[in-house]
Amino acid sequence: MANKNTSKTRRRPSKAELERKEAIQRMLISLGIALLLIFAAFKLGAAGITLYNLIRLLVGSLAYLAIFGILLYLFFFKWIRKQEGLLSGFFTIFAGLLLIFEAYLVWKYGLDKSVLKGTMAQVVTDLTGFRTTSFAGGGLIGVALYMPTAFLFSNIGTYFIGSILILVGSLLVSPWSVYDIAEFFSRGFAKWQEGHERRKEERFVKQEEKARQKAEEEARLEKEEAEKALLDMPPVDMETGEILTEDVVLDVPPVPEEEWVEPEIILPQAEHEFPEHEEVFDDEDVQVDFSAKEALEYKLPSLQLFAPDKPKDQSKEKKIVRENIKILEETFASFGIKVTVERAEIGPSVTKYEVKPAVGVRVNRISNLADDLALALAAKDVRIEAPIPGKSLVGIEVPNSEIATVSFRELWEQSQTKAENLLEIPLGKAVNGTARAFDLSKMPHLLVAGSTGSGKSVAVNGIIASILMKARPDQVKFMMVDPKMVELSVYNDIPHLLIPVVTNPRKASKALQKVVDEMENRYELFAKVGVRNIAGFNAKVEEFNDQSEYKQIPLPLIVVIVDELADLMMVASKEVEDAIIRLGQKARAAGIHMILATQRPSVDVISGLIKANVPSRVAFAVSSGTDSRTILDENGAEKLLGRGDMLFKPIDENHPVRLQGSFISDDDVERIVNFIKAQADADYDESFDPGEVSENEGEFSDGETGGDPLFEEAKALVIETQKASASMIQRRLSVGFNRATRLMEELEMAGVIGPAEGTKPRKVLQQ
Repeated sequence: MANKNTSKTRRRPSKAELERKEAIQRMLISLGIALLLIFAAFKLGAAGITLYNLIRLLVGSLAYLAIFGILLYLFFFKWIRKQEGLLSGFFTIFAGLLLIFEAYLVWKYGLDKSVLKGTMAQVVTDLTGFRTTSFAGGGLIGVALYMPTAFLFSNIGTYFIGSILILVGSLLVSPWSVYDIAEFFSRGFAKWQEGHERRKEERFVKQEEKARQKAEEEARLEKEEAEKALLDMPPVDMETGEILTEDVVLDVPPVPEEEWVEPEIILPQAEHEFPEHEEVFDDEDVQVDFSAKEALEYKLPSLQLFAPDKPKDQSKEKKIVRENIKILEETFASFGIKVTVERAEIGPSVTKYEVKPAVGVRVNRISNLADDLALALAAKDVRIEAPIPGKSLVGIEVPNSEIATVSFRELWEQSQTKAENLLEIPLGKAVNGTARAFDLSKMPHLLVAGSTGSGKSVAVNGIIASILMKARPDQVKFMMVDPKMVELSVYNDIPHLLIPVVTNPRKASKALQKVVDEMENRYELFAKVGVRNIAGFNAKVEEFNDQSEYKQIPLPLIVVIVDELADLMMVASKEVEDAIIRLGQKARAAGIHMILATQRPSVDVISGLIKANVPSRVAFAVSSGTDSRTILDENGAEKLLGRGDMLFKPIDENHPVRLQGSFISDDDVERIVNFIKAQADADYDESFDPGEVSENEGEFSDGETGGDPLFEEAKALVIETQKASASMIQRRLSVGFNRATRLMEELEMAGVIGPAEGTKPRKVLQQ
C-alpha cells in the first residue's frame, strides 16, 4: 500500500523544468569555462600561465583573440546564432590570421624543414618554464593550415591566402554584400574621376592665363627697355657722328674687381681685430688662468705616487678570436643568415666583432640570436649593438677569457688630458683600447649607478683622484656626502673640501641646500658684474688684478659628490630631490657640478625629475633590464661583466659607449691624500656647515632612542620579525593604537623602517 502511495506522489518533471535545469547547467558550465579563461588571460598564478600556454599551443600568439571570442560566445551565444554569417566570418578571419602568424614564425626562425617541431618548441619552452614571452606563431592549428598551403603556394603565397581569407571573413561579418561594396567603390571612383577632370580643366585654364600674362609682361618690359635705351644713348655729334662722352663705359669695370677682392682682405683682419671684451662670453676661449696664485706654493701630485703598471699578456686572446670568427660565421649560416666578420677589436674586458650582414638580412634577426651565439661561443653573455652608430655593421661584444685590469696610472698616461681643463677626467678604455675622457663641466652632471661590487665606488675614487691631480685647492672645491661612512672618509682634512665629509643623511640634505644658496649668491654676483658664467667672472677678476693693487680671489669650481643617493632618498627624499633638481637646472653656469652614485637604481631613488636634470649617466653591471632602463633608458647594463665594465652615455651621444674603468687601489688613494695633506691644512668654509640636526630631525643612532620607554623593545621586535605595522606592535606589546602609531613614527625617524607606501607594508631597513 505504501509503495502504491509513493508511486502516486511521483511525477515526471515538466518540459519547462527540464529546460530550466539544462539552462542552469549550461550557465554553470559557461561560468566555469569563463573563469578558467579569465585566469588564463590575466596569467594568474601557475594555473593561469599553464592554461594560457595550452591555449597558445593550439592557436599560438592569437590566444588573446581566441579567449575574447570564446567569452563573447559564452555570454551572447543566442544573439550570435541569430546573426547570419557572423560565426563563419569570424572563423574565416581567424584562419587567415593563423596562416599569416605561422608563416611569419617560419620566416623569422627559419623553420622550413621542421614547422611542427619548431612551433611546439616555442610554446613548450614557455610551458615548462612558466613563461609567456616567446612568439608562438599560429600554434598547432596554424601548423595544420600552413603545411598544405605552403606546400602548394610557398611561404610568400601563404601570406596572400591568409589575406584573402581575412577579406572574405570581413565580407561575411559585415552587413554589406559584395555588390554593395562594389557599387560603393564604383560611385567613389566615378566621383574622383569627375573631380580629376574638373581639376585638370581648371589647371589648363590657369596655365593659359599665366602664359597670356607672361607674354604681356615680356612685351611691356621690352617696350620699357627700348625706351630706356633711347634715353640713355650718349649725345652724338650730328656732323661727325662721334660720341661726345664715355662716362658710362669708364665707370663699369672697377666695380666687380673691388667687390671680388674685398672679402679676401677683410676676413683675416676681422679675425685679428676681434674685440677683446667678446672673449668673456666665449665659453671655449675663456680659460680661467690662476697663474697669479702660484704664490700658494702648492705642488700638484705626480704619477710617481701610483703603483707602476703590471705587464699584460693578451696573446692568448688572438688565438681565441680567430676561432670565434669561424664559429660566428658557421652559427649564422646554420640559421640561414649570411654574414662576414669584417673586424675584431680586442679590448680590456671584451672583444668586439664587427659583422656585416648580407643584403636583405634584417637586423633584428641578428639581435634575436644573442643567446644562441653565447651558447655557440661558450661565453658568459653576449651583447649585440645593432647597428654600430655611424657604420653599416653590427657589433657583437664577447667577454674575453681573462679581464685585463686597466690601472689608473696607465689610463692617465694614455688619456693626455689638457691641464687647463680642470674637470676633464679619464674614465676608462673603450673596446678598441683607446682611453676615453669626459669633461664634467660640459656634462654638466653625472649619474653613476650599478649593483654592489660592480666597480661603482672605485670609479668615483678615480674621478676624485683625477681632479686632485690637476686642481689646486683654490681652483676646485669638493662637497662630499657619504652616508655609508666608509667610502669617502679617507678624503677628510684635505684642503679641497668645503666641509668635512657629511655622513648624516639629515645633515646631507641641509648641506645640499647650502650649495643651492651658494649657487643663487653666485648668480647675483654675476648679474652685478655683468657676466653670464663663472668663466666670464674669473676673467674679469684676472683683468682687475692686473690693473689694481687690490687682489680679488677667483671663484673656485664646486663638485658635489654623493656616494649613496638611496640612503638620502630614504630619509629626506623631498628635500634632497628638490636640491638636486635646482642644482641640475641652474648650477652649470655657476661652476657647480654633481656626481650622484647609487647601488640601488630603482625609480624611487632615480626619479624622473632627477634623470631629466642629470643627462650624463654611467651604468655598471645590474641585475635586470629594468634597472638598466632606469639608468640609461635602454637595455644593456644587465649584460655587463662587473669589475669596472660600464656603459657610458654622455649628454652629446644617443647611444652608450662600453668602457673598462680604471682600477685605483686604496693604497694609491691614501698616498695621493697624504701628499696633499702634507702641503696644506684643511680650510673649511663655515657658510657651508649644515649645523647640528635636532633630535626629532636626525636619525636615532649611537644609543639614542625615541621618547617612548618601549622604543627599544619595539625596535628589537621589528628587526627580529622583519615586519612593521601598528597592529603588530599593539598586539605584541599590549599597548593602545595611538601609542603603537607613535612608536611607528619614532621607528621611521630612527631609520629602522621606511616611510609608508600606501597599502604596501613598510620596509624594515635594519637587519
